[in-house]
Amino acid sequence: MTMTAARAADAPPKLPGVSEKMLTFVKDSEVSGVVTLVANSDGIIHLSAEGLADIEANKPMQPDSLFWIASMTKPVTGVAMMMLVDEGKLAIDDPVAKYIPEFANLKKPDGSPANLTVRHLMTHTSGLSEVSPEVGKTATKLADLIPSFLSKPTQFVPGSKWQYCQSGINTGGRIVEVISGMSYPEFLQKRLFDPLGMTDTSFYPPKEKLDRLADSYKKDGMKLAAVPIAFLNGKSPSDTNRYPLANGGLFSTAKDYGTFLRMVLNKGSLDGKTYLSPKAVEQMTSVLSGDVVTGFTPGNGWGFGWCIIREPQGVSAKLSPGSHGHGGAYGTQAWIDPKAGLAHVLMIQRTNFSNPGGSDGSPVRQGFHEAVSEALKK
Repeated sequence: MTMTAARAADAPPKLPGVSEKMLTFVKDSEVSGVVTLVANSDGIIHLSAEGLADIEANKPMQPDSLFWIASMTKPVTGVAMMMLVDEGKLAIDDPVAKYIPEFANLKKPDGSPANLTVRHLMTHTSGLSEVSPEVGKTATKLADLIPSFLSKPTQFVPGSKWQYCQSGINTGGRIVEVISGMSYPEFLQKRLFDPLGMTDTSFYPPKEKLDRLADSYKKDGMKLAAVPIAFLNGKSPSDTNRYPLANGGLFSTAKDYGTFLRMVLNKGSLDGKTYLSPKAVEQMTSVLSGDVVTGFTPGNGWGFGWCIIREPQGVSAKLSPGSHGHGGAYGTQAWIDPKAGLAHVLMIQRTNFSNPGGSDGSPVRQGFHEAVSEALKK
C-alpha cells in the first residue's frame, strides 16, 4: 500500500458538502474554525475539521481539537442522575430536601414552602436564584454554592414557568455527590468517561492537552477577536481550585461527545455495556416541563437536562419531532434525531451571536443540520 493510500484508509469518513458548507462560515469570519461529526448506532459516518483553532498562530483546527462545551454538560448531568434513578436511589419527583435538607426552608415569593422537586431542577422550572458573583468566583466545590441558592425565595412558583437556571443543574450535580458519596468529577469519570473511553472529556483538562484547546472568539465588526473563556475568571482550564460546573464546565472533543450521544441513541447501551435502561432514556428525553413555553428557539420542550424538539422549525427544521440535545454558550451543538438514527455534533468557539436564540439559533448550526440532511439524500 502506498503512503497516499494508507493516509486515505486512515482518514475519517466525510459526508459530501458538509465541509464545504462549514468553510463558508470560516471564510465569512463567522467562526475561526469548526469540527463536525455525524454518527449512527454503528459508528461515525462523518468527521471533519475546517479553519483555524488559533488565528494568530495560523494553527489548523484538528478533528481532536478540544473545546469548552459549556451547557452541553447539562445532558451529561441528566444521564448521571438517571443512573441513580435506575438504581432506585433517586426519583425525578422526589423533594430536593430529601437529599439536601436545607431546601426544606426554601420559600416561594408569597412565603409558603417552595416544595422544590428534582424535576423542577432539571427542567428549568425551579425559580431558584443564581449564585452570587462573589461565591461563584471563590467556591471550590458544589456544596459551597447551596447557601447562595437558598439566600432568596424562588423567583416564581416552581413549575409555573420556564426560566433557564444554572443553579438548578448545579444542585442536581450536588445530589449526585450526596447519593454516590463521590465528588461529581469522580462519579462521571468512574461511571461514564472511563467506561465509554471518553479520554478527552474533563472539568480540568491536563496541561499536556491544552495545546489542543481551540481559542475562543467574538465577532468584532467584520473580524473575529480573541476572548477568554468566561467562567474561568482568568484561571487555567487545568486549575482544579474551582468547583466542577455541573451546568457547563466540561471540555471535550467531537469524537468523545459523539460517543456519549451514541450511547443515548442506542437507548443506554454501547459496545456491550449498559449505562442506562431504555426506560430511563425514554423518561429523560421526553417532555417533562409540561405546557410552559421554553427557550431558546421556538417549538421546544424540556426533558431531564435535555432540550426536546416538539415542533421542528427554523434552525431545527431538518430534525425530527422528538429530537433531543443541547447547545453551549460558545456555539457548540449536539443533537440526537432518533427517527433518523443519527447524532449531530458541531464544535465551534464563538460568542456574541446576534441572531434570535443566540448560539442556539446560529446560522452555523442551521447550516450544519441542512448540509447533513442534503448529504444523506445523495
